[in-house]
Amino acid sequence: MAENPVENGAESADTSALPFVAPCRPLRATAPLGWIRKGWADFRRTPLQSLTYGIVIVLLSWLVTGIGLQVGSYWAVLILLSGFVFVAPVLAIGLYSVSRQLERGLTPTIYRCVEEQGKSFGNLMVFALALLVLFLIWARAGSMVHVFFPAGGGTDVRQLAMFLAIGSAVGSIFALLTFLFSAFSLPMICDREVDAVTAVVTSVNAVLRNKPAMMVWVMLIVVLTGIGFATALIGLAVTIPLLGYATWHGYRETIDAGAWPENTPD
Repeated sequence: MAENPVENGAESADTSALPFVAPCRPLRATAPLGWIRKGWADFRRTPLQSLTYGIVIVLLSWLVTGIGLQVGSYWAVLILLSGFVFVAPVLAIGLYSVSRQLERGLTPTIYRCVEEQGKSFGNLMVFALALLVLFLIWARAGSMVHVFFPAGGGTDVRQLAMFLAIGSAVGSIFALLTFLFSAFSLPMICDREVDAVTAVVTSVNAVLRNKPAMMVWVMLIVVLTGIGFATALIGLAVTIPLLGYATWHGYRETIDAGAWPENTPD
């Protein structure tokens, strides 16, 4: 393996010597199950931090639901909650830092989370802005679907089923793009001094080269998120931290980012 371009405390890497994409390792189809086990181990080691983070997510989800009911309808609530997939990767940034600290034998703290992410703040915001644009496009597409259904939401089961079918078909396109872009990019940005474009290209490359494992990973995400929604969003207090930690372990197992210097606080 080529030597790290940054050695002996150098502050920045020679970007001309870095590859455009980080190589990825081949994964077994069952690899995501191991990520979940490691994520659960992290959850058990940090129950207070994990549940605090998860409760904040639940409160935000309830707030979004309340706003949807207040200014819109049941259809609007479904659209807003469906958009959760676009913001979840950004919301999990702090969880990646918790797993990173545990990996280093540290006691995770909010201060360390903020400190570690300080150097990558710019790239994280660029990525968050890109996801926001994607979410706004999805929201517009969702509103176009919504206009074909009663404004009050209605209680007709067939209308609800049709709305969910059409909305899911449209939303799956945007969800796939979000998954491709964010599967490994955000953990990489948190872990290494890498730009957002390289991280995204790395993520897309790794997903496309490990399709069976990624299909299993998507199903696990859907199931665990579905449990959260099926429990009046309360289950998200556990499933979101679990998925965040598992995502970190998935990144560490999949991406070989050794060519980039570690993202350490100044």
